[in-house]
Amino acid sequence: MRDPENIRAVEELVQPDMMGFIFWEGSKRCVTEVPAYLPECTRVGVFVNPTDEDIIHKVKIFGLNAIQLHGVESAEFCCRIKEATNLPIIKAFSIATVSDIAETFYYEDVATLFLFDTKCKTIGGSGEQFDWDILQQYNGNTPFLLSGGIGPGDEEKVRRWRHPRWIGIDLNSRFETAPAYKDAEALAKFTRNLSPTLSQEDE
Repeated sequence: MRDPENIRAVEELVQPDMMGFIFWEGSKRCVTEVPAYLPECTRVGVFVNPTDEDIIHKVKIFGLNAIQLHGVESAEFCCRIKEATNLPIIKAFSIATVSDIAETFYYEDVATLFLFDTKCKTIGGSGEQFDWDILQQYNGNTPFLLSGGIGPGDEEKVRRWRHPRWIGIDLNSRFETAPAYKDAEALAKFTRNLSPTLSQEDE
């Protein structure tokens, strides 16, 4: 998210628990300046292999409430950032096969949440889904968000899916009318159709 009026519309119509701000320069959704309006919900800064200094700077100027690390950041790096900022850490993992889940073991005592996304050539935002049933092999203690190509028409699939550590969904590219610009009405309709299955999430 980066357009102030779009942020306001999504906040009012969807009432998300979280809203994401992508700071990776390789993304077409990259936020380069502070929007004129920022949401009241949890503001999540999304980073890909950042420096400590970049994260700390963005936390201050954007008033971030959580940090999502979407690259190949080590558990040691995540721990250091958590201590430096005193903010929750969301660690993203790209999933294609059961073997991709194994890496989560090293982050169990560091991350507040995991985010499971589709493994693809890009770093997220592909609009493609992975086989969610792979996650039935995840038996860690850290709760997670389900991500990767969830969009209009997936309501029934989301309603039927279950996992004891699953607490929400990440909605992004399939609700965009342009990079970083969301269709607030479509998001609101989708989340209404899910209630009361899970709490409303949008990053």
